[in-house]
Amino acid sequence: MYSKKVMDLFQNPKNVGEIENADGTGEAGNPVCLLPSSAVQTNPDVNPIKDVGLGTLVLSHLGTYNKVSKIFKREYRGEIITIKNRLGRTSLTPEHEVFAIKVPKQHKFLYLKNKKQLKPEWHHAFELEKGDIALYPILKELKEPKKIIADMTKRKYDHRSKEIPKTIPISENFLRLCGYYLAEGYLKEKVTKTYVGFAFSIHEKEYVDDVIAIVKDVFGIESKKEIMAAQNTIRVIVNNVFVARLFRKLFGTGAASKSIPHFMILLNPGIQKSLILGLWRGDGFVNEKIPRAGYCTISYKLHQQIKTLLLRQKIIPSAYTEEEKNVKGVRHRRAYRIHVGGRESIKKLLGILGVCTKISKKESNDAWIDDDFAYVPITGVSKEQHAGYVHNLSVENARTFVTDSLAVHNCGDMMKITIKVDDNKITNVKFKTYGCVAAIATSSMTTELAKGKTLDEAEKISRENVAEELEGLPPIKMHCSNLAVDALREAIKDYRSKQGLCE
Repeated sequence: MYSKKVMDLFQNPKNVGEIENADGTGEAGNPVCLLPSSAVQTNPDVNPIKDVGLGTLVLSHLGTYNKVSKIFKREYRGEIITIKNRLGRTSLTPEHEVFAIKVPKQHKFLYLKNKKQLKPEWHHAFELEKGDIALYPILKELKEPKKIIADMTKRKYDHRSKEIPKTIPISENFLRLCGYYLAEGYLKEKVTKTYVGFAFSIHEKEYVDDVIAIVKDVFGIESKKEIMAAQNTIRVIVNNVFVARLFRKLFGTGAASKSIPHFMILLNPGIQKSLILGLWRGDGFVNEKIPRAGYCTISYKLHQQIKTLLLRQKIIPSAYTEEEKNVKGVRHRRAYRIHVGGRESIKKLLGILGVCTKISKKESNDAWIDDDFAYVPITGVSKEQHAGYVHNLSVENARTFVTDSLAVHNCGDMMKITIKVDDNKITNVKFKTYGCVAAIATSSMTTELAKGKTLDEAEKISRENVAEELEGLPPIKMHCSNLAVDALREAIKDYRSKQGLCE
């Protein structure tokens, strides 16, 4: 816990800013990075950080998209920390800052109601432990197009297909059909034989009839139903090249590369319930006895997008990967699974799915969600040595970005101190910093201690002096005072260099 002095200077810091035409400038900081494969939430994709380019829009901890202004890549040899929670895992350098809540080791904080009273801060990765709480932002961007335009360009053999409406309203029925397609749909594209297919279990006649009715309502087309008793399957065939092209453009082809078009991710969460319903009817399941729910796909991107959709419904999912395996000679591809439990989350999902079942009032929750964030416990922290490249991004405005499991800052504790010197004394000093509570408080205190001192006196200010004036710092935060003192010494060194006083 921080002292009252630390909190006072954090909330009301002194000497903030930058001196114009400073006599000396000093900077200190911790360069921070992620492993190249770390997934970053971008607009419209989920990409490894090594593939994120300049100008890409990345999701920030504020739930909005901001532009990448710089890209950093450097060689690194040292410790990497992997933080795991129910949303995924992120591997990063120890100083990288994560938006999180440190949970005190006191009995009362075993209870959720007491954890909710704690305030989030930016914490270095090395400070976080199992049981601490990571904050994950809820996507705030919202766009509400009313319709989409179908490509009605006719090609050589297209005369065999009935024309569909050129404008397709984005209705609940259409979104439910999109969900069915993402889960159970496929394309067959051959000259004179192009169609969209849906494959359901023979017991899912209700969904078969629903697809047929929606296709008739939206496209004005009659579908063909094929019962394949030997395979326990019913297929719905939509023989229309224009529908096939529309679905290919919207969702891609092949189960492993299917994804939701970005405009659908930004729709009002209310209408998105229909998309979730179609998806879950296809590849989802519900265990009404427990109750629990799950979803499985072999598309990583779709997996991440469904996670985003659920969070917008205030449903906290668990996401994990099931590696490729062989079972009784049958190859099972790598699969991405989503699990939904917890009283409030499963209640909301079952409401969307129209499933009525009893949910125990004793169902415990170790996570919670509000309008801005999902608060999820850290389930594991591990360390390993790494030798190779690491990456980071500089992001405009919010200066943060989001991985598949954490909100991280785009830099570590970076401090800049500028000084004015008159007759060998520091007459004015200011600081600019981004960092945690301790980083801001120590920068403020360091500048207060330096003001009015001679250069020699200011150069002797130590981190112990700073910590003592702040009435103590937690041991893991002592490095913050080191950085502030280092930046001051660099400013003094810069002044002396300009005056020709350095050898």
